[in-house]
Formats: sequence, structure tokens, C-alpha cells
Amino acid sequence: MVAVGVLALQGDVREHVAALGDLGYEARLVRRPTDLVGLRGIVIPGGESTTMARLLVTSELRQPLSEAIATDLAVFGTCAGLIMLAGHVLDGRSDQWSFGALDVTVRRNGYGRQVASFETTVRVAGIGDVPGVFIRAPRIVATGEGVEILASHDHGDGPAPVLVRQGRHWGCSFHPELTDNRAIHAAFVASL
Repeated sequence: MVAVGVLALQGDVREHVAALGDLGYEARLVRRPTDLVGLRGIVIPGGESTTMARLLVTSELRQPLSEAIATDLAVFGTCAGLIMLAGHVLDGRSDQWSFGALDVTVRRNGYGRQVASFETTVRVAGIGDVPGVFIRAPRIVATGEGVEILASHDHGDGPAPVLVRQGRHWGCSFHPELTDNRAIHAAFVASL
């Protein structure tokens, strides 16, 4: 069975573990560098990106995870996880850093603050319609040539990518783990 981890420092860890469990996978909680051994993929959940970044440093996971992502570890980042994977982050703190695994530029809280959260249907290439839960969601404002746009959403000001893939790395503006639909998780795991 494919070994899949969930970064378990902060955020909606339990929901991703449940989504992977519904697909028949036992997710490994990743809290320290030794937890990365043997993983084929990892989910970086939604949460608060600056807090997550700080915890990655204090747990001594930043460097080992960065090296694993740069070499052979597939990664799926949702919401804050997308911010952690982005090559460029707009409206971040001055000390904000990311892994730079996806050639995308994201704007933190790009769809508005907490009170502007919303749900909508998102059409995903190769999958079909899935529910999209957007909570303080980052907005992808630019993508590089190697980035495949799997889904977009028009929030009234033109379509913007909300699910992208670049090689083995996936980034999602919304929270598929907060619904009963497991299609996106299944597609990520199938790509391992």
C-alpha cells in the first residue's frame, strides 16, 4: 500500500486523515523528520500559513520536508498548504516563506476574510463536479508554463485557477476534505 502522510502540526489534519481513510489508506501523521521516511506523498492541510511555517521550523521539519519535496515526495496542499507550496505569496508577512514547489503566485485571503467564506460547485478536469468550500482561501493570480490548471472558479471578477498540478505537486484553494466527496484525494493518491 502507498504510504501517505498528513502534516500534523496545525490545521485541519483530522479531516484529511478521514478522507484518506475513506479511500482505504492509513495516513501517517507527520510531526518530526523521521515521520517522512518511506512516504510516497504528503498532504499539507489548510490552517494558518504563518503559524504552520513557524511550526515547521521549530519542529525541525522545514529542511527535511523541503528536500523531500524537491526530490521525490509528492505533495497536495489545500488552502494554507497551497500557500506553503507557492513560488510567490502576495499579502504575506515580511518573514513569510514557502517551499516554492509550485510555479504559482497566490494572494493570501484572495477571496476575502473569514466572513466572505463560501461554498460552490467546482468542475474538475477528469473528475467532474465537486463541492468547493472556500474559507479565507488563497487566490491563484498567476501560473507558470509547467502548471496544469485542473479547475477554475469565477467569483464574479473573471475565472481564476483553484486546483492546479505541476508534476507530482498539487495545490488547491478550497477544502475538499470538508465534504464527503473524496474524488480529489483519490486522484492525488492515484498519481503516486
